[in-house]
Amino acid sequence: MDLTISFGALFLIAVFAGLVGAMTGMGGGVVLVPALTLLGLDIKHAIAISMVSVTATSSGAAAAYVRDRITNLKVGMFLEMFTIVGAWAGATMTLASAQHVLFIVFGLVLLASCATMFVRHRGGRTPAAHQDVFSRWLELEGSYYDQATRETIHYQGVRAYLGGPAMLGAGLIAGLLGIGAGALKVLIFDQVMGLPPKVSTTTSNLIIGVTALAGTSVYLAAGLIDPGLVAPVMLGVILGAVIGTWLLVRLSNQVVRTLFMAVLLVLGAEMVIRGIGGA
Repeated sequence: MDLTISFGALFLIAVFAGLVGAMTGMGGGVVLVPALTLLGLDIKHAIAISMVSVTATSSGAAAAYVRDRITNLKVGMFLEMFTIVGAWAGATMTLASAQHVLFIVFGLVLLASCATMFVRHRGGRTPAAHQDVFSRWLELEGSYYDQATRETIHYQGVRAYLGGPAMLGAGLIAGLLGIGAGALKVLIFDQVMGLPPKVSTTTSNLIIGVTALAGTSVYLAAGLIDPGLVAPVMLGVILGAVIGTWLLVRLSNQVVRTLFMAVLLVLGAEMVIRGIGGA
């Protein structure tokens, strides 16, 4: 493949991945890994490159969200301890796994996330009436101004004692599949800890970069990261993350959630089909 065309294709895919990652909190890996494998790249190399790009997506979006006072820093710092350990373990498992298994697991994780989010969407979000003692001790409450509804949203995080162990599993999936744990983190924030969708998305963006670094160290040591492929991907996801950040604060929670589910459904089904067919 011609180098110019290859660089351009990678860059455009990465821009879209960065945009989706920033708007949904998924880190862009759910777009990058399927797209890179469609271009002919081995899935383990695609996962490794995606893991590196997750750091760029986080850097491009997290700073803006913190500036806009949407991200909950205390929630993020607490849960990072769990995702780091999980990501290291997951990346180690990837090195020993068969490729078709990775395709199927990748797709099933996305489809399960989509189904769970759909059920939650139909029921709506019910703010917690009371904060448990541990979450109150961690001071996991907060507020932010929603530009879409033009009102200040007040909330309180709950069940931090369940959020930590759940994030350990999310970190494992992140390292295993190179998705930054964003898809599962948003679900945990929303369903376990009771955070609003935009807070879930922005706080996820804050911690996916740290999670990705743990997985990246494993893939780097295994020689799976090609600098020539990483360069256009990094540039693209940073640009896409900046655009996605600008869009997110101007969209309603319903639009963000619908986009999140659509991406998971399409890419999840595509990966499972390819895995069953032997990739």
